[in-house]
Amino acid sequence: MHFDLDEDQRALQDTVRRLAEEIFPVERTRGWAEPGGFDRAAWSALAELGTFAVYQPEERGGLALPVVNAVLAYQTLGACLVPGPLVAAALAADLDGDSGAVGSGEVVPAVVVRPEPGAPLLVEHLRDADVVYVLDTHGIERLDPAALTATAVTAPLDPTTPLSLVTDLPRGEEVGDAAQAARWSLLGSLLSSALLVGHALRVLDLAVTYAQQREQFGRPIGTFQAVKHMLADCFARGEVARAVVDAAGVIVDEPGALDITEPGPDGASAVRAVAAARVLAAEAALLNCRNAIQVHGGMGFTWEVDLHLHLKRALLLETSYTTSDAAAEAVAQSLQRVP
Repeated sequence: MHFDLDEDQRALQDTVRRLAEEIFPVERTRGWAEPGGFDRAAWSALAELGTFAVYQPEERGGLALPVVNAVLAYQTLGACLVPGPLVAAALAADLDGDSGAVGSGEVVPAVVVRPEPGAPLLVEHLRDADVVYVLDTHGIERLDPAALTATAVTAPLDPTTPLSLVTDLPRGEEVGDAAQAARWSLLGSLLSSALLVGHALRVLDLAVTYAQQREQFGRPIGTFQAVKHMLADCFARGEVARAVVDAAGVIVDEPGALDITEPGPDGASAVRAVAAARVLAAEAALLNCRNAIQVHGGMGFTWEVDLHLHLKRALLLETSYTTSDAAAEAVAQSLQRVP
């Protein structure tokens, strides 16, 4: 397996990074915490780049690139702290009839996993969504957001990710079968893990820069062994997670890898790879965020420093489309079936 990025992949990451830094500076991202803060012009500009349709065929308005290229793009989006229903947009662009409007940014989607009957549900970005897709093991359903009885959460964990509490989730129009639902679950987990890797690597950069500049006892704190070891551990975690997530993207691109309702060898390999990616990406993001806050000392906890935004986003992503515990269990079960 070849992990070196080619020229086109590096160009894709650079283009996404430049655009994200231009249209989503942190000051604008912080503004998403306010009602009406969703910037549709910025969202459309991100969509026009093809960000949400990287692996979609050209007839759907996509770039027709491998899934691993989307993984690379989403790592960059995570590092740049880009807000919005990023994973939902990539998934919804996969639907016949909806792909063009979602891929262009004209339609903003929300995707939720149907809970147990009667259980409450938190929906991300519902207040700004034009359409809601409900995912379960039987298929995918489309709902009008106006059909939901929802209450906005006044103090969400991540202030840049608005949440709404939905107490009853009705049935909707079926737009995808069980196979497509399984595909969405797999790709949703993979792209969420890519975002997590981006956060893990970005907070390391912030911590290293601070450790080089902040002086204590007459020298930079980065020269102290305890700080160096902490940052070295962050680097190792981030690079291992990046490699595993990249590898999962490559494996998902293999023929038959997304045939996972009754998986053959390729499908089982993809499920195992994506689950392993979630375990390592979540661990890297959460530990690196916490260590970066520690390196920054008291100011690391302040609102003005961006680290808390990365940590809060990572905590949400850790449970996006699966959890670390469920992913670890999936890896264990898949290994038991290996001959």
